[in-house]
Amino acid sequence: MDLPKGYRLRAVRESDLDLICAQRELMFSDAGTRTRKSLEKMTVYFRPWLQERLGDGRYFGFIVERDGEAVAGIGQWLIDWAPHFHHEEEAHRGYIANVYVDPNHRGKGIAKFLVSCAEQEFKARGVSTMVLHASQKA
Repeated sequence: MDLPKGYRLRAVRESDLDLICAQRELMFSDAGTRTRKSLEKMTVYFRPWLQERLGDGRYFGFIVERDGEAVAGIGQWLIDWAPHFHHEEEAHRGYIANVYVDPNHRGKGIAKFLVSCAEQEFKARGVSTMVLHASQKA
């Protein structure tokens, strides 16, 4: 699976802090379950959490751009996980979060492409179990 023509994939950078926070607010807003005020309050607590993890590499992922503008993104991090009889040697599970595609770019397979990229990235890091919580709209 490839991105549609004219779109470009890049890795999340530490400088994407504001972009990720904005996309996260839009993602929850689009789901229709939160007020603007509650989203802003959530970001007050999310921002320092994210900043620390972007800085040390625990939060990673991908951004899709078109004409130099970020139009979609996906976040990933590793969750410390106790060994389990299905995964005795695997100390982490992958968490996929903050999947967002701008409404003007939806319906082109971008979210599906991002999830595929996230799966490949987790596999490259030795993680075979991934978690993703999606809204009804997703």
